[in-house]
Amino acid sequence: MATSRSLIGAALLAASATIVGGVAVAQRAALPAECRKQIVDLCRGAEGGFRQCLMTALPKLNDDCRQAISDRAAARAPEIPGLVELSYGTDPLQKLDLLKPANTARAPILLFLHGGGWLIGDKRQAEGAKPVHFTNIGWAFASANYRLVPQATVEQQAADIASAIAWLRAHAAEQDLDPDRIVLMGHSAGAHLAALVGTDPHYLAAAGVPMRAINGVVLLDGAAYDVPAQIKATGNLVQPMYDAAFGSDPARQRSLSPTLQAAAPNAANWLILPVATRADSVAQSGELAAVLTPAGSRVSVVPVPDSSHAKLNHQLGTDGDFATGEVDRFLNALR
Repeated sequence: MATSRSLIGAALLAASATIVGGVAVAQRAALPAECRKQIVDLCRGAEGGFRQCLMTALPKLNDDCRQAISDRAAARAPEIPGLVELSYGTDPLQKLDLLKPANTARAPILLFLHGGGWLIGDKRQAEGAKPVHFTNIGWAFASANYRLVPQATVEQQAADIASAIAWLRAHAAEQDLDPDRIVLMGHSAGAHLAALVGTDPHYLAAAGVPMRAINGVVLLDGAAYDVPAQIKATGNLVQPMYDAAFGSDPARQRSLSPTLQAAAPNAANWLILPVATRADSVAQSGELAAVLTPAGSRVSVVPVPDSSHAKLNHQLGTDGDFATGEVDRFLNALR
């Protein structure tokens, strides 16, 4: 989960690009009028300017507006031949996309978790070049939605991810997948959730999934591995998101911190990719690695140069991309 301007640049700013300086651009407008009005009312005349306000406005928007932002972002995603949407639960958000590699029996599974501050986001908007790239190197690519705050808690979001993993394992034979070779990969808030499921065994246990089924975890520019530390950090521009997601109870904040839950057992293999210029992400990545390693996990932290929070996610799976090369090497070592 990012604390930088680029977090909302990848989500709210992109989704509300129809609004400039408090004026709706009619020919490009896609968000409902009431949603646009909420954003303008919240941010007109705000200290720091309209764009800075957008970075903290999400928790104040109503449920319909946040859903419209997620839906608008997803609608822009290109169609991918062969990709299918499947339900892993009964809630409308408990769905995943799946693309399988050609001519690969019992394919290992890469399960991706989108970001969005725990409040918004959609699996399609976050996929980009990832499905085609990773299936081309022999991995089945799945991308999961999960219920969003405030309709669900962060604990329920982690439970959703465990349920998605359980569904993939239960249907592995019919889908020609390997139920015991699964890698979790998440960006931003999705990185936090992937790390939480990979360190706190009770989520997987409740879903009937053994920790050994998670062969690896890939974290893309997260900064909420130690939630209390991030909440106390000065200059946290998206503090309202943290408040909405984690509340004010220190015990709950600690229980939702992967770094503070990293006593064994944990997932065995980790690749942590913070953006090199983001001090909070780099620091929290190193601190997570420092507790995972003595607990028995193999961990590599590789700061990504010449990137940003949004760029890291958007370019993953593209030719010549630094982070893609790191992920490919990590996955190849697990096969």
